Amino acid sequence: MGVESAMPWVPVPSSESVQPPKAKSGILRKLVLALLVLLFLAGLWQIGKGLYIHAKAHLAQVFVRDAWARTLAGERQVKPWQWADTWPVARLSVPGHNVDLYVLAGANGRTIAFGPGHLFGTALPGEKVNSVIGGHRDTHLAFLRDVKSGTELEVQRPDGVWRRYRVKAAEVLDQAETWVTKQDGWTRMTLITCYPFDALQAGGPLRYVVFADAIDAKG
Repeated sequence: MGVESAMPWVPVPSSESVQPPKAKSGILRKLVLALLVLLFLAGLWQIGKGLYIHAKAHLAQVFVRDAWARTLAGERQVKPWQWADTWPVARLSVPGHNVDLYVLAGANGRTIAFGPGHLFGTALPGEKVNSVIGGHRDTHLAFLRDVKSGTELEVQRPDGVWRRYRVKAAEVLDQAETWVTKQDGWTRMTLITCYPFDALQAGGPLRYVVFADAIDAKG
């Protein structure tokens, strides 16, 4: 008895409060695995979303191309699909950058999901004064980041006539700089997209604006 009373008292851990090292490492591995799975699924979702946007943008151009062919044949305001609230108004080509696009009526969010859009209230592409075209920086107007001064663009009107333009300058401007849409002076084309091109999210206040002057008619 005396020996027992001289021993220090040490609490005995219960099986509920203490887990073996192997059990702890197993839980940690499961948590890490779950986190990796979540990150993988999130990555797939982002990639899928991006692929969907690009697929929709390019597939729409196929239907718009057919509508443009009917426009050249004499029809007017030909909708590329039955429920569309837009129609092709011009064809935009940039030979030096392998770009061939169809410009749609209206530059709102619904329209520019399917192609570059012509801003209502400005001159039609290929017509006199200032034609303003807008579009997304990561799809149809992504080529603007590589366009330099002197690059030539071509626009085909509904009557089949081609008009040539030459890029004069490009600027980064605030979206409040609405003077770029002004309707006076010489014949030109103004192309607008969001900036910066590599931004993670669209909708910022900056715009990348390319100014191109008409140089002559073709065809």
